[in-house]
This record gives sequence, C-alpha cells and structure tokens, in this order.
Amino acid sequence: MGFGFRNYPEKDDMDELAQQVLREVGPGKMSDGAYDTAWLARLGDVDRELSNRAMAWLSENQLPDGSWGAAEPFYYHDRVISTLAAMITLARSGRRVRDKLQIERGLLALEKIIEGANEGLPADPNGATVGFEMIVPTLIAEAEQLGIIKQQGETLLGQFGQLRKKKLSLLKGKMINRNITAAFSAEMAGLDGQQLLDIENLQERNGSVGHSPSATAYYALYVNEGDAKALNYLRNIADHRGGVPDLFPFDVFETSWVLWNFSLVDNWDDQTEIMFRPMIDFLKKGWHRGKGIGLSSGYSIPDGDDTSFVYDLLARFGEPSDIETVLTFEENDHFRTYHLEANSSNSVNIHALGALRKAEIEIDSRSVQKILNYLKDSRVADAYWLDKWNLTPFYTTAHAIIACAGFADDIVTPSVQWILDNQNKDGSWGIRFPTAEETAYCIQALHTWSQYGGAIPKDSIKRARIWLKDHIGPPYPPLWIGKGLYSPELVVRSAIVSALMLAEEA
Repeated sequence: MGFGFRNYPEKDDMDELAQQVLREVGPGKMSDGAYDTAWLARLGDVDRELSNRAMAWLSENQLPDGSWGAAEPFYYHDRVISTLAAMITLARSGRRVRDKLQIERGLLALEKIIEGANEGLPADPNGATVGFEMIVPTLIAEAEQLGIIKQQGETLLGQFGQLRKKKLSLLKGKMINRNITAAFSAEMAGLDGQQLLDIENLQERNGSVGHSPSATAYYALYVNEGDAKALNYLRNIADHRGGVPDLFPFDVFETSWVLWNFSLVDNWDDQTEIMFRPMIDFLKKGWHRGKGIGLSSGYSIPDGDDTSFVYDLLARFGEPSDIETVLTFEENDHFRTYHLEANSSNSVNIHALGALRKAEIEIDSRSVQKILNYLKDSRVADAYWLDKWNLTPFYTTAHAIIACAGFADDIVTPSVQWILDNQNKDGSWGIRFPTAEETAYCIQALHTWSQYGGAIPKDSIKRARIWLKDHIGPPYPPLWIGKGLYSPELVVRSAIVSALMLAEEA
C-alpha cells in the first residue's frame, strides 16, 4: 500500500499508514538542502566523489530564476544563504560548460537577491534562519573576493559583517566546542576566527561538527583537512543523488514528534500500540536527570524544546520523567531553548507549558504564570504566534491551543477563531498556499478544543478531512527553519495520519 494513494483510507488502512511511519522512524528523514549540499560540493580536493555528486545535485536543483533554496515557500533568508553558497562553490569548482551557464544564470539571480535585501530580509516574519547573521558575512566576504558580487559596504548585508565582529568579540575567552550550540554553525568562523574553535573537542562521536553537514564539511576543508571521521560522517549521510539535509541525525526529534502526533489519537489497534513501546523506551533511556535530552541521542547539548516535549510525551503514555529537569530551562521571564540564544522561542514556551500541565503544576504557580504572560505578550494581533523554528503560525498556534485547552482557555480562545477565520473554502489551511501539514495541525487543534467543550462549526473539520484525504502524500513543502528551510518527512506524515484519525472521530 502506498502512502500517497488518493482514496480515503478506512480505519484499518489508517493503522497501517501509522505503522508504515513507525517502521521508518530512525536516525531521521529530512529533505535535502541547497546550502549544506553546496558545502559538500566544495570537497573536491579531499573527496572527489562526494564533491561530484553534490555538484550534480546543485546542477539539478537550480531554480527557474537561477537561484537556489526552497522553491515554495519563498523565504528571503533561505534564498540568500543558499544562492550565495551555491554560487561560491560553482565559481570555485565549476568546470563544465553547463556549470558556466548556471553560473551566469545564478549571477543574475544573486544580483537581484542582493539588491532586494533591504526590503526582503525584514519582510520575513519569523526572522533569520539559524546562524544567518554570523554565516552570511563570511559568504559575502568570499563572494566579494571572488568577484561574484560588488562590495557590500553599508548595505544591509554588508552591515552583518560588523554584527559578526561584535558577536565574535563576545565569545572572546570562550572556545566553541561540541557543548556550545555555535558548533552547529562552526563555518561562521571562516578563516579569520578559527582561534575560537576548540578543535580537540569540536567533533561529536559520529565525526560530525554539531550534527551539521555544512559545519562538518567546513571542518574537513579548512580546520582539519581531510579528517577521516568527518568525511566518513558525510559519506554516510549523502544520499545517492548527492544531496544532504540541514541536520543529521535527529532521532530524538523525529521519534518524539511522531509519537506525540500519534498520542493525540485514542483508538489505535494493538499492533500499532506495540510499536510505540520501543520508541518510548528509547526516549526514556536518552533522558538525563538534571540535564534533559537533545535532538539526537548522540548530540552533546540538551535543549528546552526536546526536553519539554519528551516530558509531555512520556506523561501521555503514563511514564513521566522528573519535572525538575524541565525547570532547569527556566529564565526570568520565559523558558529557553539553549544557553546564549539570541532570541527566545514561542513553541519552546508552549511545550514547557504542556510539560508543566502534565506534571499537574497549578495554573497560579510562578512558572506557569510566567509562560502565560510571555505568550500573551508575544501574540500577533492577540490571536496567533510565530516562531523561529517553524515558518507557519498554524504549527505554533495549534500547539498553543492543545497546551491551553481546558487549562488556560482565555489565552487561546481568539486563536481558535483565528484558525476558523483562515480556513480556505476548500477546507484546507496554509499561510502561503494550502498544505497538508498546516491543515493537519489545524485539525489537531480544533479537535482538542472540541474535546474540552469548545464550540467548533460542524462542517469545519468535515471539509478539512475531505481536502486532506486527497492531499496526504509527499512531497511536502519545507516549512521548518534551520540554516535553510527543510521538511522532516516522518513528522509531517505522522501529523497528517493523526489528523485524519481525529477528523474521523469528529
């Protein structure tokens, strides 16, 4: 049975679809990205095969306008960093006639992107992609040196260079190693900041730098040239087409988000529930009292999002961990994702609220009230939330409704109405265009709201179910924010299956 079939699946088929997802859960399944793949394509002097395959991927994935990045949705930060990285690689390594033609098209696209930066970058509502303000100045300087672009000077992109210098000065005396999140964007050090790298303690056990293909390729090129462990990591993750994802592995993230989506449904068959068990045990084993859990079992840094989410998830299966560990991520007025983060995250605070609620912390407690006040202050138009980890407000807002329904209804009552008001006539949802992922999140939120007695128009979920059943298959637009945009496919598929199950109950 294929996941993308068009006929509406029966209950038994839905269980089989869930089992298909569960069988694929593992180190992580993510769409390839132009930015990281462009870094692999630079590796010609240390691994010609990896480089050639990555160059072929870049060649095949240049967009019609000559740029690189996600075709849809268009996100300016993603296009800037992806196109810059691809053009630098082609300028350094492109030798074929076709490469030269692509360089010419890419230069025209890059020129337009650079010229539009002053308007385009501030227009991205979720803000910068991960590490953007630190990475882009190194790419800009390299592109200027190669003669690809003119000197940026006091333009907005040029000003990022001064911001990078200021941030690097703040790191003075602190070495970047695998226990600091900056390792994920280690390529930001360029050739002028390598004194900040604690080279002996930079790599993870799997040979990567921060589980990042681009940071690892940078390391194998400029820090420890030809490092065998780094190259072995990159060889293992590059697919047969030559592309690589934004992040790998991310087994905790994938496992917990898939299981959380399925935990919203009550009536799985016995076989499906049996398949949950080893995944629950995997998450329990990865939990470290007093520290929490990170995005992968092999990643050195725990974070507030995975920790809060896994606590909530384990509690849903009757096996909560220690809530004191979640509380270690509490700051004066919010819950953090990582130490030294530049800006806080709405979704992390929403997931922390979900964890505190599952721990039966009273609503009038200081920690709960802190989050509720934070969410009140960070709402857009008093109705919805944006977030730095996900492009669509439907994800963040749906999770807020699920965390607050029957507990802090006043926070999300306007949000439920906002979702209803933004449903398309065909039953779908989508902030840029209709997507199965966003429609699934909205169904999950509305179903949860109705479970706690909230009023939902009868035809809203029905129309959404009719649309979603015809749009369940991949590919899925990349709505998640890393160094570029990406899609964690199994997370998306699990949300869709979950939503269809819930819609059937409505």
